[in-house]
Amino acid sequence: MAEFKVYVGNLPYSVTADALKEIFAKAGNVVSATVISDKFSGRSKGFGFVEMASEEEMQKAISEFDGYDMEGRQLKVNQARPMEERKPRFDDRRS
Repeated sequence: MAEFKVYVGNLPYSVTADALKEIFAKAGNVVSATVISDKFSGRSKGFGFVEMASEEEMQKAISEFDGYDMEGRQLKVNQARPMEERKPRFDDRRS
C-alpha cells in the first residue's frame, strides 16, 4: 500500500495529534496523524505528519493547509520525504 503522507511544519506547540487529525479530515480521510515530540521533555517539536487515504486527498490537504493560519502560525505543508540516514551527533566511544 502506498503512503500518502504530508509533513506539517510550524505547528503551535499546543496542538495534539487528535486536533491535527480533526483539521485535516476537512481535506479527506485521515489514516493517521502524529505530532513529533522531544523524547526527553515530551514537548512538541512543532511539526508532525498526517497520512491521508489517497493521493488526491493528500494533494487536497497540501493545497488547503499550506499557509493555513493556526493560532497565529502559518503552517508549512508538503509531501513527506523518506527519513534520511543521519550520522550520530557525537562519538560515544571512550578511550
